[in-house]
Amino acid sequence: MKRQTVRTTLTLPYELLEATDLAVSQGKAKSRNEFVAQALQHELAAFKRAEIDAALAEMAQDAEYQAEVSKMEAEFATASWEALQLGEQEK
Repeated sequence: MKRQTVRTTLTLPYELLEATDLAVSQGKAKSRNEFVAQALQHELAAFKRAEIDAALAEMAQDAEYQAEVSKMEAEFATASWEALQLGEQEK
């Protein structure tokens, strides 16, 4: 399935455009457009990972959340042990 695209104009520092053209000439991307799209996807993914990392760090410092996780772990400990034993018996 073909992605919908939108034409836009970017103003870039000369050095970035030069480096992009070099990368394209070395076969790292098929075109400037592909290279810029890949770079944007990479950067947006990094932003998303940073958001997730920040949320996880916040949860690690949240005493109420940690207490809830400990309670759930205790509640599921027996079931987890039983599942492990059943799995070992099937081998």
